[in-house]
Amino acid sequence: MVEQQKPRYSVAWINKIAEVPQPAWDALALPLTTPFLEWNWLNNLETSGSATAKTGWLPNHLTLWRDRTLIAAAPLYLKGHSYGEFVFDHQWADLAQRIGVEYYPKMLGMSPFTPAEGYRFLIAPGEDEDEITAIMVHEIDAFCSKHRISGCHFLYVDPQWRPVLERCGFTAWLHHSYIWENLSFQTFDDYLGVFNANQRRNIKRERKAVEKAGLRLQPLSGEEIPKSLFGLMYEFYADTCDKFGWWGSKYLTKRFFEQLHDNYRDRVLFFAAYNEHNQRQPMGMSFCLFKGDRMYGRYWGSFQEIDCLHFNACYYAPIEWAIANGIQIFDPGAGGRHKKRRGFPAMPNHSLHRFYNNRLRQILCSYIAEVNELEQEEIEAINAELPFSQKYN
Repeated sequence: MVEQQKPRYSVAWINKIAEVPQPAWDALALPLTTPFLEWNWLNNLETSGSATAKTGWLPNHLTLWRDRTLIAAAPLYLKGHSYGEFVFDHQWADLAQRIGVEYYPKMLGMSPFTPAEGYRFLIAPGEDEDEITAIMVHEIDAFCSKHRISGCHFLYVDPQWRPVLERCGFTAWLHHSYIWENLSFQTFDDYLGVFNANQRRNIKRERKAVEKAGLRLQPLSGEEIPKSLFGLMYEFYADTCDKFGWWGSKYLTKRFFEQLHDNYRDRVLFFAAYNEHNQRQPMGMSFCLFKGDRMYGRYWGSFQEIDCLHFNACYYAPIEWAIANGIQIFDPGAGGRHKKRRGFPAMPNHSLHRFYNNRLRQILCSYIAEVNELEQEEIEAINAELPFSQKYN
């Protein structure tokens, strides 16, 4: 009897995704529901100067090969700060400082600046997910130990992947996002039907406010989008960020937006607000991405304060488009003060953490259950206040 040889793997750490051929990477990324781990999106972030060592996002991707075939990859970054993550671990950084532990740099797995669920290791179909994940976690542990990295953190993880990492010893931290689900809606009026009478009237009033201002919202996707709108979207994005000052979260460069036209516009969806006097340049615009039955709101802006344009460009027009185009899940982005009143319940998401410092690890394990219980209570409290009719409560 011939003894079967175990497959041999080779590991490579790379500092730019361009070191991996796009077809090899996308063979792993395209089957996923998320668009944010695809080669073009991640490469645009790097080549545009948005996610680089200079901005505190040093690409440090892990790849696993069998002979010359890429069988797994993990988009990873060495972080010198916690900005652009939208999982606020500053309390851990403060605690580390108090006990004399260097918190930064840290190892981070997520799609930069993108608080959207779906992060996971990219593993070729047919491979043993547990085995491959264990190999990659071992390599991450060894790298972090060698370079004295305080911890490894995976944010906005794919819920189906989370148990695999928990079996590898990672600890889950509960958070929430605001997510719209298509409850078999056929029309926008079906969507309105979930609300109580007061909120239905409010949404209709907000929709009419944009019409009264002489504006119409035009959805534009793929080849329909003029090249000039990508640069203009950056101007809207930058203006919105500037209005919030220090909290504006302006991480992306103009080049990032402009590059999307050439290599990623098949995923892009703009909602452009035109008035009757200028059909060439919109007065405001929102930027979404879509893949399969998922849609993601990313950025928006307007150079004029127009009553209710934000709600229409970021929520109502995308929802109407989603219903017409078979979208089942719409993640409108970070924040929630306005979203919960417009049919976006709080939905759980998780980050996963491993500290290599014994004291930090002990504190995390001692208190995370209590932290998660409080977060679950907050999710339930938010959803108890949704303005839905009795039928949907």
